[in-house]
Amino acid sequence: MKKKKSLTERHTTMTDLLVERFLHYVSFDTQSDETNDTHCPSTDKQFALAQYLRQELEDIGLSDVEMDEHAYVYATLPANTRRQVPTIGFIAHMDTSPDCSGKDVHPRIIYGYDGNDIVLSDTVTTRVEQFPELLRHKGEDLIVTDGTTLLGADDKAGIAEIVTAMSYLLAHPEIEHGRIRIAFNPDEEIGMGAHLFNVKKFGCQWAYTMDGSEVGEFEYENFNAASAKITIRGRNVHPGYAKGKMLNASIVAQEIIEALKAERPETTEGYEGFYHLTSMNGSVEEATLNYIIRDHDATKFEERKATLRNLTDHLNATYGEGTITLELKEQYRNMLEQLQDKPHIMDIARQAIEDACGFCRVIPIRGGTDGAQLSFMGLPCPNIFAGGLNFHGRHEFVPIQSMVKATEVIINICKETAIRV
Repeated sequence: MKKKKSLTERHTTMTDLLVERFLHYVSFDTQSDETNDTHCPSTDKQFALAQYLRQELEDIGLSDVEMDEHAYVYATLPANTRRQVPTIGFIAHMDTSPDCSGKDVHPRIIYGYDGNDIVLSDTVTTRVEQFPELLRHKGEDLIVTDGTTLLGADDKAGIAEIVTAMSYLLAHPEIEHGRIRIAFNPDEEIGMGAHLFNVKKFGCQWAYTMDGSEVGEFEYENFNAASAKITIRGRNVHPGYAKGKMLNASIVAQEIIEALKAERPETTEGYEGFYHLTSMNGSVEEATLNYIIRDHDATKFEERKATLRNLTDHLNATYGEGTITLELKEQYRNMLEQLQDKPHIMDIARQAIEDACGFCRVIPIRGGTDGAQLSFMGLPCPNIFAGGLNFHGRHEFVPIQSMVKATEVIINICKETAIRV
């Protein structure tokens, strides 16, 4: 029996359109600004991509296309079946990370990657020894940077995949599906992407963010997350007369760092949590430490926060009340709490991924997505791979074949939902 061709083999133009879209999207500088917590979007330049996407969605034939005053873009693919099928959604974010410039991105395609180091520029090389995941994509076509900026696959690959999947379904009405909603939001990279997301307007029973990494991966567990700002107030005295009087805030800060050094991002993996020192500054008079706290397990997460409180109390008892102040802020929770009683959401995605990739690898997110916050806002929303790797830096790349697989997954989910529910 002749082997049935895959969706990709039968419709090679889908790949061309997908790549063309992605390369155009990354030409927009949409870097968000973590220092701006009063406006959404945090950077006005995110509006440019939002406006372009609004027009593109109208042009390909979607309905209910709108962009709100905060650059959130929504649209609908109407159902093409009379059966009662749940309304589901797909979501991706428009912004890129503040960690690396997203201005004047110059991508290039390496066709049939040979497995060797990739020279991005005269001074920047992506080395296999440092990035061994390259070898998993030997023989594939990789989109890379020119070594001066990030690429923007996080998450413009997800946007391109969603738009291309909707365009494909419009062109193939023989594929039965229910009502599909899509949304693109700003400011995910600074943890604000879901804050003004209109869940009621979106009107879905559940959704999927296309914001994961390696091909075939599926995520419905993420960290519980909080931030901690620790302020140490010292006493400055002329060093020649300081004995018994001076309290050096920077030295006390070292004690805190030492107490938390065993569990750091660079020493943990999988389900292991950590304390991550993100920034520090100090003098004799005052020092500040900024941490993020992460753990998948809710009990351990609470214990980590308690550890910081106890450490603060201990140091205040040692150096005097008010020497140390601790500010803890909740950021997001593990979406598994909202998904564990809705197995059909995961089952449909698993099947769709297996059909597209030949396997499905379920992994915990060592971070968070908009889907985590949306899940607690009433929209159950696990995360599916978008294909990019080495996000947030100039070594970022995305295999075209992985993007195609992600597009197939979206189409498969739409089909599978109509069949199962």
